[in-house]
Amino acid sequence: MRFALLRRTVAALCGLTTALAVGLSAPAVMADGERSGEFDYYVMALSWSPTWCALEGDARQSPQCDDAADFGWVLHGVWPQFHRGWPAYCPTVERHPSRQMTAEMADIMGTPGLAWHQWKKHGTCSGLSARAYYDLSREAYGRVTRPEVFRKLEKSVKLPARVVEEAFLKANPAFEPDMVTVTCRSGRIQEVRVCLSKDLDPVPCGQDVVRDCQMKDALLDPVR
Repeated sequence: MRFALLRRTVAALCGLTTALAVGLSAPAVMADGERSGEFDYYVMALSWSPTWCALEGDARQSPQCDDAADFGWVLHGVWPQFHRGWPAYCPTVERHPSRQMTAEMADIMGTPGLAWHQWKKHGTCSGLSARAYYDLSREAYGRVTRPEVFRKLEKSVKLPARVVEEAFLKANPAFEPDMVTVTCRSGRIQEVRVCLSKDLDPVPCGQDVVRDCQMKDALLDPVR
C-alpha cells in the first residue's frame, strides 16, 4: 500500500515538473483569443515599402509595388501590446469592416488586404469598432513625422540601421531612444516600430519589442 502511494506521488511530481518546464519555455506571445480591449499600449509598425516589395510584393504582383504607387513608409499596423507579449485574434462583438472601409485605408497601408488582415489579427483586440480602429490607426500614422530624407534617395544605399532610428528621433523630438526600434530582414531595413499609449502619446517599449537591428550595412532601396 505504501509503495503504491509513493509511486503515485512520484508520478504526480514528475507531471508537475514537466508542466512547469513547458510553461517556462513558452514564448512571451499570448495565446490567441484574449479578451478584447485589455492591453497596455500600442506598437505602431511603419514598413519601408520598397523592402516589402523586393522580398514579397513583387512576387505577388501587388499594386503597392507599382512604380506609380510612390510608397515609402507605409502603415503596417497598430498593434495592442502587453508589457510582455501581445493579444491576437480576439473575440469581438464588433462588425467586421466593409470593403469600402478597407479600401479607404490603402492610401497609407498599401492595400485593402493588409487593412483587413490588421483588423482581423490586431484590431479585434483593441476594444474598438472597425471604423474607430481605422480612425485611430490613421491618427497614429499622422502623429509621427516620417523623415523626408529617405524619400529623396535616388539609388540603393547601405547604412547602419541606427541611422534610420536617429533620423526618426530627430524628426520627432518627443520620442526617446527606448520608444523607437528598427527591424531588419534579409539584410534590409524592414520597419520602424514606435510605441504609443492608448491616447497615442509616446511611451517606452517593452523588452520584447525593443530588438534593434544591429546591422552596419543594411540595404535601403529608394522609393519607386
